[in-house]
Formats: sequence, structure tokens, C-alpha cells
Amino acid sequence: MAAPAFRRRILIEPAPGCVSAELEDDWHRMAVIVRHEGGIAHKVEGDMLRWPWTTCRGAIAQLSATFDGYPLAEFARRGAKSRNCTHLHDLAVFAAGHADETAAIAYDVTVTDPVDDQRVASIVRDGAQVMAWTLGEMTLLAPAELAGLTLFTLNDWIASLDPSGQETARILRWAAILALGRAIDMPEGMSGLAFANGSCFTFQPDVVSEAFRRPNVPRDFSRIGDGPLANKSRQFFAQRRAAITLAPGLVGPESVTRQTREACKGNS
Repeated sequence: MAAPAFRRRILIEPAPGCVSAELEDDWHRMAVIVRHEGGIAHKVEGDMLRWPWTTCRGAIAQLSATFDGYPLAEFARRGAKSRNCTHLHDLAVFAAGHADETAAIAYDVTVTDPVDDQRVASIVRDGAQVMAWTLGEMTLLAPAELAGLTLFTLNDWIASLDPSGQETARILRWAAILALGRAIDMPEGMSGLAFANGSCFTFQPDVVSEAFRRPNVPRDFSRIGDGPLANKSRQFFAQRRAAITLAPGLVGPESVTRQTREACKGNS
């Protein structure tokens, strides 16, 4: 059995005129499809298969309101993250950033539960580890160049990285923050007013009083057989290997999963 840990998988799958991004972790399974033309998003759709609060699905309409009609290059600067489901918002930004590419991308994040007050957060991109941190609760202990910084004071360092590194670091930082939730008891029926901090759609003042914790949401992927997005992941890697076999060094549209191709055909 793997060490107890928070695990998250993100798949980003571009296709002509359409790009999808999907994630799954302990509390969420969500997806976004961005349909675009000429660098403009003409339709942004979100969906949730697993979500923690009764109000979360209300953020799907907010996602479209935030991004429909905007240039893909401006998604990250829209500045409306706290009015959205932060997970759908991030997926939309990731999708927009890879809309003109042909290769699908898989990120796997693991944040171990504390052992002697230390956690290890690591991220793998397409099967290769690309970043790892040792943390106290919020403070980085390693690597040495980041020691003493907190998860909230990494902005300057992240800005110094290339675009791929920035995306990787942001995904890892957010996962390291979310992973702390594994130590918080959030029983079914719990009111969102306990976390009324305005940090996302559900916790906005005009929404939070209607938010209650949903039943049967958590899944500990370090204790069950299949990992996050297991059904898509197997197909993703099989198709990626097939694409590489057909054209060594080039992963093209063959790497996009059948589900994504079908989704991108619909409502186009």
C-alpha cells in the first residue's frame, strides 16, 4: 500500500478548435472544455462528477460568464478566480494555455501526510518527476534555494521560471495547500459558514449560507486500488504510446482520448 497522501491527476487534451482539461483528487472530479477559434474562446463549458459542497455546481454558469468571448491569452489575467470554483477556473486557464498544441499532457501530484511534521510534495509530468518540495505545514524546507519561503510567498520565484515551470509550480503549490484538508474533519451536512472566507464561489457571502458538505465525497487514492482519473489514464497512456510508436518523437492528435474527441465534436 502506498504511503498515505493526497493525490491529484490533471489531464490536458488539445484537439483542433477545442481543448479539454480534467482533474480528480480526494474531493473533486471536474472537467472543462474550451471551444475556440482565432485565439478567442467562443464557448467554455464545465462539468462536475464529484464535488464537496451542495453549492459547487452553481459555479458552472459563472465559469462561462467569466471566459466566454475572451482571448485565450487573457484567461490567466481575468482576475475572477475567487468568484469561480477555483478548480474549474484553473482547468480553464490550463486548457487555454495549451489550446494550440497537439500533445496531451498528464500531471500527477502526490503530497504525503505529515511524518515528523514534514510533508513531501512532488509532481510528475508525463511519467517523469519535474519538481519536489519538502514542507513543514506551509514552509518549504527543501530544496535549499526555496528554504524558508512559504506556499504564499513563492510568487517571485514562480515568475522567474519558464512557462512550463510556472504551470508546474502553481499546480504543486495549490495541491500542497489542498492536502492540508485531509486533517480537517468535514462531516456530511457541515455548513460552509465554518469556512466563510470568500476564497471561491461557494464561500462568497451571497452563496455560503446555502452551502453544506455533501455525503460520500472523499476518496483516499493512496488506499484504494485505482488512482485519480484511472479510467481515462489507462486510455491516455495507451494512445500516447501508440502515437509515439507511429511517429517517434511526435505526439499528435492520436494522443487525445476518444472521450475528448467525442466531447469536442458535440455542440461545436
